[in-house]
Amino acid sequence: MKLEKVLTFTEKEEELADLLSEVGLKKNVAKVLVYLANTEEATSREIERGTDLRQPEVSIAMRTLSEKEWISNRESKAESKGRPVKIYNLSKPMAEIIDTLEKDKKEEIENQLEIIKKIRKIV
Repeated sequence: MKLEKVLTFTEKEEELADLLSEVGLKKNVAKVLVYLANTEEATSREIERGTDLRQPEVSIAMRTLSEKEWISNRESKAESKGRPVKIYNLSKPMAEIIDTLEKDKKEEIENQLEIIKKIRKIV
């Protein structure tokens, strides 16, 4: 049997994932983002174990993060025969990702305020 080191969330990392979720990221996406922010790189399997998510949940979160261009990946040959293993890491610093979230939320709020102004004109 092989001994593996599994990273798990601290209380502070759990809080960060919760806060990211509150500003609009899906909970699983937030958990994967926090996990990757606290490690240089990780395989899908390591992310599953560290975030306590199932493989399909991790895959969906990875697709979302990839669409936002917040992560990158490379392939590494598997230790045994079979498919290459993808290794993921953040492609942007966490501060830049938070800046993007802030900008998106400000735009969303401005759009909502414009709609309210239109409503006031009608009423």
